[in-house]
Parts: sequence; structure tokens; C-alpha cells
Amino acid sequence: MTTAGHTFKTRSDTETILHAYEEYGDDCVQQLRGMFGFAVWDRAKRRLLLARDRLGVKPVYYYRNSHFLAFASEIKSLLEIRSVPREVDPESLDMYLSLRYVPGPRTMFKNIFRLQPGHILVADDSGVRTTKYWDIDYPDPEPRSPEYLLGRFRELLEESVRMRLISEVPLGVFLSGGLDSSAILATMSKIAGGDRVKTFSVGYEAVGAEEETANEFPYARLAANAFACEHHEYRLDATNFAEFVPDLVRYLDEPLADPSCIPLYFISKLAREHITVVLSGEGADEILAGYGIYGRMLALDRIYKGAGPLGRLAPWLARLTPSEKLGHYVRMCGQPLENRYRGVSRGFSAEGKRRLVGADRVKQSGERLQEIFGGYFKAVQKASPLDQMLYVDAKVWLPDDLLIKADKMTMANGLELRVPFLDHKMVEFAATLPNASKIHGRGGKTLLRSAMRGVLPDAIIDRPKKGFPIPIGSWLRTSLRQFTRDHLLASDSACGRYVDCGETARLVEEHEQGRADRSQEIWTLLVFEFWHRHFIESYSRPADALTHRALFEAQPS
Repeated sequence: MTTAGHTFKTRSDTETILHAYEEYGDDCVQQLRGMFGFAVWDRAKRRLLLARDRLGVKPVYYYRNSHFLAFASEIKSLLEIRSVPREVDPESLDMYLSLRYVPGPRTMFKNIFRLQPGHILVADDSGVRTTKYWDIDYPDPEPRSPEYLLGRFRELLEESVRMRLISEVPLGVFLSGGLDSSAILATMSKIAGGDRVKTFSVGYEAVGAEEETANEFPYARLAANAFACEHHEYRLDATNFAEFVPDLVRYLDEPLADPSCIPLYFISKLAREHITVVLSGEGADEILAGYGIYGRMLALDRIYKGAGPLGRLAPWLARLTPSEKLGHYVRMCGQPLENRYRGVSRGFSAEGKRRLVGADRVKQSGERLQEIFGGYFKAVQKASPLDQMLYVDAKVWLPDDLLIKADKMTMANGLELRVPFLDHKMVEFAATLPNASKIHGRGGKTLLRSAMRGVLPDAIIDRPKKGFPIPIGSWLRTSLRQFTRDHLLASDSACGRYVDCGETARLVEEHEQGRADRSQEIWTLLVFEFWHRHFIESYSRPADALTHRALFEAQPS
């Protein structure tokens, strides 16, 4: 095949990227649509181009010091190089305790970094530099009719799904029974015509009320039946959950305390028995304001702006509240949005973290988080408060938690994940929407609900947002009680070297006795504990300094 003077010898993505680089140079990334992470070594120019897709669906890591640069798609590949140290980054640890993940470009390993989404890295004789090639813009809304917005959204969704159905191997969809995954299923079914779509859902062995509440099987079955799907289910129990933790940290490469990683792994394992490529609904909440926290933060913003000087009383009033959670929200009433909002995921509260690591470390990590989040807020300071939060989540939570989790757990099973809602043209369109097309009343994703009305059952469209429910709170009090004590409260625990052992024990006891739900905090510490044991304490290097899994190591000239 020849076009624009280029001769193609294969139909592979890799060759296409090489020809695009020959034609456009570094700007080749602007011509690509979809997910990617790649490197091009220009031998003639002695120049490396390293690139990551716009939203960060695929991860890219690199290590650099004064002597060399190395990169890979997994951290464990970098650790195969003898001269790459395995050290905990103290600042990353403290940010992890606050968020349950490490915000990029840092990782939990000192001097190992993520290439940020929408960025390229160039290394040549003049040095190493990173450049942003894409961003999300939030223009002033133009006058467009609701009918136009609805029609254009439907076009983009169908186009995005259709592009991601191009495959020479079997495909399917992860189906929770929520609006997002069901919308992908509905669109796939429309495009597939009479072919039955394969769907996959995960739930829990119901031994108690919390497990039963967490199960979404009824809604998933409702959606699957509506489109006559070939439906498959996996039931997870506490034993499977605990036994997988050592493998979890090995696949993740760094601590990510999102318990939904584990059911995602097992549903991926089930899916891989039937298909090779799977679509999912990730990203809809982040571009169309699906999380309930957005409405709560907007309400707090109105209180903050209306309180004026009285807002200074918020810290004092917070100390008088009967619960830690209520005190947290009262305290936020006295803070502007850019100081208050830290994304969807939350680990330890400021007070809980102070008891765990001390005031000095809380202050230092707070300043670092303010620098990261404040920088993103500043970049879109002219946007509406809602769009500011969406932008922050697209830059931090989405690539550093949600997409890392999705990529690692699917790829661990040899399953390719595709995410239609994060097509960059869809994201750019969503950024132009007025707030009313995202949040209306108490619910988010207004435009998606309208697009699916009459397509999906009303019970799915109108159900409240549930996230990815996991009965971990119940399990940590019952089935996983001894598991937690054996690993987290052991005299030789890794956590004991970094945090206060007495406070850890207090958290565990408080949760076991039902005095408070400390499942988030306990899981955050447990994941770090297992990660530290595998990667810091017992990770063995190969005999050779560099194996085939490490992609590149270049000495500067």
C-alpha cells in the first residue's frame, strides 16, 4: 500500500506510527486518535520520541538520572536495570495516604516518573524535555439548541463505539447495569445488528446485607436481557479477595488503594475466556459530571461565597460537630473550591493523617497537593466551578487511579480494554456543553440520560449512581479480620516504619467494633504493606543488568 509517498508492508499500528513520524515528526501524535504509548528512536538524529495518549489510557514510565534515561510500559521492567534503585519516595507516600493513589508525574518509586497524559518526551544530545501537545479547553458556551446537542452527542458516541469495534478478534463489554456501561452496550448492539453481544458482570457471594446491597446483578441482567446478550457473571467472595492481594500489587507496580481493582481483575479473567477485546463505560462520569461529589461541592461553593467573612468561623464550628465526616464538610465551607476539592477519591482526612504521620508531614504533603491541584485549577480559572472540577479529575484522578487500574487489571489477563467515552473528540465536545447538560437537579450526566431515554429501560436510566460497590467494610470486620491483623499489625510490618503503629491499631479496632467505617484507611495501609514487601523488601533482580523487558537505556553522548 502506498500513500503520500509511503510504502506499507504490513497492516500493523506500529508501522503506521513510524510512517506518521516520518511525515509529521513530533506532530504525528496530533494525527492519532485513540489510546497509545509508544517510542520512536530516530537513529540518524540520535533522538528519542516518547509519547502517551491524550487522556492517559495507556501508561508510560521513565527513570532518569545524570547518566542515563530508561523507559517502559511497566515499572517492573525498569527495575530489571541494576542501576535503577528501589526506593520509596517519601512525598509520594504522604500524598498516597491522602488520595489512595500517587498523583503524576510522580510514582511511589523515587526518580521513576509517569509521562503525563497528552505529553511527549524528547531525549537527544541537548538533553531531556517534556512538552504538552493536547489539553482540554472550556470555551464560553455558544447558543445551541438542546436538540442539536443531543443529536451531536449521539453521533459522537456511535462514532466512537464503531471505531473501537474494529477488531480481528472477539469483543464484548463490561456490564455493571449502570447507565454508562449500558449505554455502550446499547450502542454496540445497534451497530452489531443481529449479532449477540457478549457481556460480563461481577458480583459477590451474598452472605450478609452488605454483600447483597453491593451486588448489581439484577440491573446487569436487565440490560443484558433488553438486548438479548450472551451474558456471563462472576461471583467474588472474601477468600478470593484476600488471596489475590499479593498478585494485585505485583500487577499494579505501585500502591493504588482502590478495592475495585480486585473484582475488575476477576471479571477480566472471566472475559478473557471468551473474548480478547472489551469495551467499558469509563470516563463518562469525568466528562459529564456523573459523581455526586460535584453537586455537593457546588452547594458548598454557594455557602462559601454567601458566608463572606463568617467563613473564617468554619474551622472552629467544625470542632463542635458530632462526627468527623460532618466536621470535614463544615470545615470546607470556609475554603475556596481550589483549596477544598481534591478529586473523587479520598484516603485519610487531615486530622487522621496528622495522628498517623505527624503535623510536619501533613503540612508538607498538603503544600505539595495544593501545588498540584492548584496548578490545574489555575489553568482553567475562567471556566465554571463545575468544569474546573471536571478538568482536575481528568488530569489527576482519571489517569492516576481509574485508568491505571483498568489497564493493569485487564492487561494482567491479556485483555485489551477500549473506552469510547474517552475518545478525545467526545471529551472536547463535552467541554463545550453548558452545565445544565451535565448536572440538572440532583443527578449528573443529563445529556447521556436524555440520549438513552427510550433506548434503555427507565429503571437503569433513573437509578442513582452507585460507583463500583464492594463489601470491603463488612469483610474487614468479619472474614478479613484476622488477615488484616496478621499483616498490618505484625511487629515487622512495613507500615510500622513509616506511620504510627498505635494509630494503625486504633483504626483497626475502631473499625472492627463498628464505631466508625475505617475501611478506606485500612485498605490504603494494607495495599502499601504488600507493595513494600514485594517491591522493596523481597524483589530480586536478574543476573543481567538489562533484560528484554526493559525497553530502552541510552547513555548521553
